[in-house]
Amino acid sequence: MWEKLLQAWKVREVRNGLVFVLLMMVIFRIAANIPLPGVDLVALENFFAANRVLGLLNLFSGGTIRSFSIVALGVGPYITASIIFQLLGMIVPRIEEIQKEGEAGQRKINQWTRLLTVPLAIIQSFGLMALLRQSQVPILKQAGVFHLVTIVCIVTAGTMFLMWLGELMSEKNVGNGVSLIIFAGIVANLPSSASQFASTADSLSWISILVLAAVALATVVGVVFVTEGQRNIPVQYARQVRGGASSLASGVNSSLPLRVNMVGVIPIIFAISLLLFPTFIAQFLINAKSAWVASAAQWVVATLQNQTIYGALYFLLVVSFTYFYTAVIFHPDTIAENLQKQGGFIPGIRPGKPTSEYLERVIQRITLGGALFLGIIAVMPIAFQGVTQTKALALGGTSLLIVVSVVIESVKQIESQLTMHKYDVY
Repeated sequence: MWEKLLQAWKVREVRNGLVFVLLMMVIFRIAANIPLPGVDLVALENFFAANRVLGLLNLFSGGTIRSFSIVALGVGPYITASIIFQLLGMIVPRIEEIQKEGEAGQRKINQWTRLLTVPLAIIQSFGLMALLRQSQVPILKQAGVFHLVTIVCIVTAGTMFLMWLGELMSEKNVGNGVSLIIFAGIVANLPSSASQFASTADSLSWISILVLAAVALATVVGVVFVTEGQRNIPVQYARQVRGGASSLASGVNSSLPLRVNMVGVIPIIFAISLLLFPTFIAQFLINAKSAWVASAAQWVVATLQNQTIYGALYFLLVVSFTYFYTAVIFHPDTIAENLQKQGGFIPGIRPGKPTSEYLERVIQRITLGGALFLGIIAVMPIAFQGVTQTKALALGGTSLLIVVSVVIESVKQIESQLTMHKYDVY
């Protein structure tokens, strides 16, 4: 590992990309520690300690809500906008056609995603204000219309700023910018998380602590195992005649690697996003004047606070989004068509439609194993939390999943750049 890092540092393009990404992370953390005016940070900290949903929202935003900074919403609205367009691509034929237009279509979808991020950030910031005003201890020292509008404008601008930083980081090909921002927030909160766990460790037995360490190790090993696992589909290219019958080139044997988990940390982020949305809306409506609306909101909050129900939904969403996003990025018809054009075929499988159906069956089977394994790893800390009654463990498991997946994704992109550099040299 250290040898690869040294090699990466010697390549100017990779080195400049790493330095740039680190600089952007520093800028993000500086912005994350600039608090908004008129906020009682002590009351806010106590409110977070008693509210699990805000704890997940803080993780999802990159650790910016807890300090109620100028980038309080983090990249949450941008991720929500991305999810909306991914879903629309599966439902609306016109958007699906645009997504298939290659780079030009992707640029158009990205532009629409940016535009949708603005109203989503405004709505979420208003919702966050309303949620904070439900606290028994006043968190907002000023409750005037001008003050609230000012905070909403600042927070929305902060989200757009982080979205811009994330896109700049992605262009350096050392990792996904949005994921790196969440990663930076998690890493920055490690000292406080360790201190919080140390304060509760006295109430745990040594057996519980050892089991916790085993769960953390199993999570890391499991994520690495699933992310690195792949099945190689043998591919053979037909012989080609060059320069007449006397020049006959032999067929070439190759392979098509299909990863067990092609989507990295995206299913985890999507699952957290959808778990947060109904709870966040319910807490916003829990004091509604309409009795049935308030009752429904209370039922949603109480249901999702149940560890068993929450863990089951988390597991199902991780599995579902693993399948969903794999279907979005993996197109067996296109792969089969390209193989046929290049004279390639899978031994024992006819080119064209049979090849596409075979690849579809294979990817469905290996994705099932990867999705189930990833879902089990995701809910493992929640199950342990239910046994030990230690509140920080569920968030710690989710954080660990994101950190490991982002690191693996970044390492792969850096290795890809190193490989391309070697080809350029030779």
